[in-house]
Amino acid sequence: MISRIDLRGDALPEGAALRDLLPRAEFDVEAALEKVRPICEDVHHRGTAALIEYAQKFDGVRLEQVRVPAEALTEALAGLDPKVRAALEESIRRARTVHRSQRRSAHTTQVVPGGTVTEKWVPVERVGLYAPGGRSVYPSSVVMNVVPAQEAGVASIALASPPQAEFGGLPHPTILAACALLGVDEVYAAGGAVAVAMFAYGTEDCLPVNMVTGPGNIWVAAAKRYFTGKIGIDTEAGPTEIAVLADATADPVHVAADLISQAEHDPLAAAVLVTDSEDLAAAVEKELEPQVAATKHIEDRIRPALAGRQSAIVLVDSLEDGLKVVDAYGAEHLEIQTADAAAWADRVRNAGAIFVGPWAPVSLGDYCAGSNHVLPTGGCACHSSGLSVQSFLRGIHIVDYTRDALAEVAHHVVTLAEAEDLPAHGAALKARFGWKVPGQ
Repeated sequence: MISRIDLRGDALPEGAALRDLLPRAEFDVEAALEKVRPICEDVHHRGTAALIEYAQKFDGVRLEQVRVPAEALTEALAGLDPKVRAALEESIRRARTVHRSQRRSAHTTQVVPGGTVTEKWVPVERVGLYAPGGRSVYPSSVVMNVVPAQEAGVASIALASPPQAEFGGLPHPTILAACALLGVDEVYAAGGAVAVAMFAYGTEDCLPVNMVTGPGNIWVAAAKRYFTGKIGIDTEAGPTEIAVLADATADPVHVAADLISQAEHDPLAAAVLVTDSEDLAAAVEKELEPQVAATKHIEDRIRPALAGRQSAIVLVDSLEDGLKVVDAYGAEHLEIQTADAAAWADRVRNAGAIFVGPWAPVSLGDYCAGSNHVLPTGGCACHSSGLSVQSFLRGIHIVDYTRDALAEVAHHVVTLAEAEDLPAHGAALKARFGWKVPGQ
């Protein structure tokens, strides 16, 4: 059901050579980009009419309007299962607790007497958030996108999710209910690249945004790449990933369950176990079969995900080598199931989020840990972070110098300007001091 990669016996290679040995899903965003380009430009030129046409083509829904009526949000919340509502409210509460503490304050540094630089943090003015609605419905993604944007102080928040034929062309009612719980009333029935284009260009109904965030399929990722530079994006999210670094102390039942939990997202989902224990590897392999047989989504998601080239059990000589492997892999989700797990977790350099010990499974982070589950995939954790309040803030430097403070450093500025053959830069200072700069 899942393959093995044996890295024991020889010294591990470094850098790209090690990464090339590790499993990874094929995710060709560049090829998808060519297909979404005309769709995005069609939305640009035809606006709402294009959105309605693509809803018919891609979602099998004939829309009368793209914006979700306010009464549909109210009705969705009223009809929400009380248990689901309680779970969402707790998820929101915990996410707010964590994200509220992330907000940065302005900081002023006195460089010299009379000369200061202040860094202030200003929220993005308007954001478009995307909640997927293909194989599964993800109200949790509504929470994970909306809460940090709200806690950052974003004034205008819009959300899009694909229209569903089953619900009369509206997004899934649980998505709508989550929006209502969070106080988001600008919601659109639009999916994939079409939704990203709507946000980027704006339409008759939707004002353009400054930034788009949220997970999605390859078409969402390709549209984000297309608009990079025009709008801000969080990340080009690929198929979900879990890596587990484990030793002989790990419970194979837990490890197998956690690998399966991510495999049920998508046939391209990656499930990777890195271990120095042959016994654990064998026990996990044995445990996978009955656990898979006892769940849902077996043939269309879980089996192809576990059997795919993106999933494997990686055997290493030691946990030190295992640490090198997981750092090279840079997993979206990394579980540490070892003795002294916290110490090993502290040494990890590359991961979207780290889950420490047997009682912090990835599923907790997906819903109710308080952390964010919008995380970098495809090895991007080596240079990118998950979604947070910081994602929606911009740092602006404010420079404030008195005459005396400028006079003290003016000759250095002129010298550097002339060294770069930019005499007008220096002249801007000379003009302030009657063309005779102090110190020259």
